[in-house]
Amino acid sequence: MARRIKVLVVNDEPDLRVFLCNLLGGCGYDAIDARDRREGLRKARAEKPALIILDVTMPGEEGIQLYRELKQHARLKKIPVIMVSSVGQKTFLQYQKSYCNLPLEESARLPGAYLKKPLNADELIGWVQTLTAGAA
Repeated sequence: MARRIKVLVVNDEPDLRVFLCNLLGGCGYDAIDARDRREGLRKARAEKPALIILDVTMPGEEGIQLYRELKQHARLKKIPVIMVSSVGQKTFLQYQKSYCNLPLEESARLPGAYLKKPLNADELIGWVQTLTAGAA
């Protein structure tokens, strides 16, 4: 039996977390969920997923904080991230520039994909397939 590709879903909305995990599981992925920044970082370290789907607008700027922590972590920075938000990508990028004093490499400023809510399941799975191609 082939090993299923791990995808970590970090989202504070229980309904969306369940939906995304069920969608991913139905498409043959091993979905792991986390409800906040701390749990997301802990599970990313422990599970070493091939991809992370991250909600930008979790309370307390946790989504943006987690993204920055992932991209500054030596073992986690290469994991592609799909950002999911009700905020447009242009606004996210503007915020990234002024968020705090922690510099990011230019390549880390842009996520693998940025999808606006409401999500299109086919588009999301297309990005998941693209960003996990070659992972085993």
